[in-house]
Amino acid sequence: MQFSEYMEQWLYGAEGYYASYRPIGKKGDFYTAVSTSKFFGGSIANHIIKRIDDGFLRSDSLICEIGAHHGYLLADIIEFIHTLRPQLVQSLRFGIIERFENLRMAQQNYFDESFGNAVSLEHYSDLCELNEQSTFFIANEIFDAFSCELFYKGKIAHVENHEIHFDIDDPKIAALAQKYQQDRGEIALGYESFAHAMQKSSKRFEFMSFDYGELSARSDFSIRVYQTHQTFPLFDEALNRSESFGKSDITYDVNFTHVKDAYAESGVACAQYATQLVALVEMGILDLLAMLKEHAGEDIYAQELEKVKILITPSLMGERFKMIRFVKE
Repeated sequence: MQFSEYMEQWLYGAEGYYASYRPIGKKGDFYTAVSTSKFFGGSIANHIIKRIDDGFLRSDSLICEIGAHHGYLLADIIEFIHTLRPQLVQSLRFGIIERFENLRMAQQNYFDESFGNAVSLEHYSDLCELNEQSTFFIANEIFDAFSCELFYKGKIAHVENHEIHFDIDDPKIAALAQKYQQDRGEIALGYESFAHAMQKSSKRFEFMSFDYGELSARSDFSIRVYQTHQTFPLFDEALNRSESFGKSDITYDVNFTHVKDAYAESGVACAQYATQLVALVEMGILDLLAMLKEHAGEDIYAQELEKVKILITPSLMGERFKMIRFVKE
């Protein structure tokens, strides 16, 4: 099979990594911004409120997370909206796009435990099910989880018995590699269809996503496997691909220019591209911390500040991760 099919099965097959609940954080394979601090979601909530105040989003908009895992991020956003502007929790709608039924059940259970009957959670299995007037989409580390082809000097890879061979001609992938000046590396699939589906899903929307990568493709392979907070390049001799298949996360750096081009093809403009540090500070993460200090005291403030430092320190997550934001007027 081609590598993209292999990766699709690795992540989303019946026994794939994302087909069942996997812990994230200390007990999992990796950390995310969501597992690091609730103030990540709080900053996004603050931004949503500002977009309602400036008239772009309606007060009855759908706030929709894509690829929500356990639902922690959307729940954090709701919690901060309730703190900052409680009446909006009654007028806004909240939803998750999740293809796996068992994860939808876990998300619903978490929302029932967190909010009881105060918040109604809507579930969708695909973007194409939406027909909205006003939507705010949020995703964390989604573009690195799209399947990709591996490209090396004019050939793409196929996989046989977990062994990777570069021996397939694919003019379409070769054209993308030339466009992004790659003689080797990952060529993501599905960005264009994802952008098109989102463009059709809502008359007006803003989409914000955080991921790791750059505005240009790397000059080498970035694809790697995460196992209990250890990183193994896919071609590392120490990695047993057969044993890791479906049991560990597989990911690669995002070429954000490819993402921007995919949305541009659907007529959706990129409103902002920034480091996570810049994005979170602009969205008011430090202001939220100041509010916490005022109301909760120095000790709790100091604890949360240490977590937020991981999100915004340049040498940690602050510059490695990027925020990209698209707006359909």
